[in-house]
Amino acid sequence: MLKIKNLIVQNKGFLFFLCGMIIVRSAVADWYGVPSSSMYPTLLIGDRIVSNRLAYDVKIPFTDVIVKRIADPQRGDIVTFISPEDGNRLVKRLIGLPGDMIEMRNERLIVNGIEASYAPAAADAATHLAPDYRGQQLVLKEQLLGRQRRIIVTPQRTAMRSFGPVVVPEGEYLMLGDNRDNSKDSRYIGFVKRELLTGQVKRVVFSLDTDRYFLPRIERFGISLL
Repeated sequence: MLKIKNLIVQNKGFLFFLCGMIIVRSAVADWYGVPSSSMYPTLLIGDRIVSNRLAYDVKIPFTDVIVKRIADPQRGDIVTFISPEDGNRLVKRLIGLPGDMIEMRNERLIVNGIEASYAPAAADAATHLAPDYRGQQLVLKEQLLGRQRRIIVTPQRTAMRSFGPVVVPEGEYLMLGDNRDNSKDSRYIGFVKRELLTGQVKRVVFSLDTDRYFLPRIERFGISLL
């Protein structure tokens, strides 16, 4: 016991720093490495992102208990959250707000009766195809209710391309991945309660190309996702 006390005394500065970092990650901001292609072409495997945990709510550290609401999530936000299915941390696009009626018909998204418009994305988007799929990938610009984003669809892949209409319950949200045919999102895990939201992602901090010996993708350093 004496050895443990001495060890704590000798390293108290480091221990305070470590505890502070853990609390910051739990309550203020957390950082993630993007591990999958579910958000291509927006987020690439190897991107490092920061999730602002204070974007929407103040929570008691290490819990999902909300003590103060700061702002309401908005349709189109990129958010991090805890999966209601298995507790894994996920990052997706928020598509449906409480009370929204959402449906999809043959890959075309419809929100509150308004159908999104689609057009081929700019040529540079072709450089952000998902590396884990060799079939046809179409990069499209999806525009709906004043917001636009780039998505990928893969016509040759088996996927859920139609669902609903469903009404998003009060206090919950509907999430979709930008890589529409390769994303485990609300089509499979259900709606996400507000207390499971862990933050908002607005920027890529830096990026490493895992297919090229982790060389830095300099052009992605600090890019905005808005």
